[in-house]
Amino acid sequence: MSEPAKQVRDGSIWLAAFGYFASYVPYTAMTKLLSSTELLGPKVPGNAILPVSALTSMVVMVVFVWASGWWRSATQWTLGSLTLPRPTQWTFLSGLCGATIITTTTLAYTFEGVSIVLMMLLMRGGVLVMAPMVDLLTGRAVRWFSWVALGLTLVSLFVGLYGNKSLSLSAAAVIDVGFYLLAYFVRLRFMTRLAKSDSASQGRRFFVEEQLVSSPMAALALVVLAIIGQGEAMNHIRQGLTQVPFSPSVWWVIAIGVCSQGTGVFGALVLLDKRENTFTVPVNRASSVLAGVVATVALSLVIEGSHLPPQELIGAGLVIAAILVLSLGGLLGRKPPAAAPVR
Repeated sequence: MSEPAKQVRDGSIWLAAFGYFASYVPYTAMTKLLSSTELLGPKVPGNAILPVSALTSMVVMVVFVWASGWWRSATQWTLGSLTLPRPTQWTFLSGLCGATIITTTTLAYTFEGVSIVLMMLLMRGGVLVMAPMVDLLTGRAVRWFSWVALGLTLVSLFVGLYGNKSLSLSAAAVIDVGFYLLAYFVRLRFMTRLAKSDSASQGRRFFVEEQLVSSPMAALALVVLAIIGQGEAMNHIRQGLTQVPFSPSVWWVIAIGVCSQGTGVFGALVLLDKRENTFTVPVNRASSVLAGVVATVALSLVIEGSHLPPQELIGAGLVIAAILVLSLGGLLGRKPPAAAPVR
């Protein structure tokens, strides 16, 4: 059996993509319901959801890493009779990039007068564009079906922007997108050099060491923003630390945090697959787009006036086509060369 056929048949990336999708749908739906309705309890502003959600995600990360036994694959730090996992300098830096991605994504929803659709297009589209750049810089071949899927996914994002009248960006929004894309570029470079290989333990090692940094640092960033407390967005974050833990809605916020960490775990596993970034990034992005569509359809059943615009249906169709190209193309393509690890 050829290597690409084996990769498709083992289904690991598609299982991870399904896990990402299955976590993203309830995460999106619960966040929308809790922040805009009182169907789940007292309404909680979007940014006020973040602190408890982030702390919950950090706890879930620790439980997952420990229960799965993956912590044994990480670099070990021995303190007397105690052995604990720790990051290396490279995975520490990648973890900081992960925390930057989480924080800038959070801030993207807070800029007044800036379209969220436009921000998401710039962020998702920017990562899609940089995927083949990272592959070429690290000496990985990009197969034809990865290029086709990349194009279909990009077009689906632009279709989603059609009809959106608010295309302006503030200086703060531009800086936010810039840091997001820079962090993703560096993170993908580290992933490609350190973790994309035939060794499953190497991927687990990178995953654990990065998570040990990204989740706590993202929670710390939210605490800092709450302490600063300048403007409505930061005041809502402060409210999330001081009021939400004592609200009847806190259990829904905790559930959102669990699902959020699910997207983090499965999303990272998709990106860590040994295939080229021009393959794995569209799988990751397509899963989130489809999850957004399913969540919107589900919300339309419970929120009056909520509906799925026609352009989003077209975009979803393009994403499905991209997934089919990726899944079927792997049976015909050839194995891309592995990149040399960083020493």
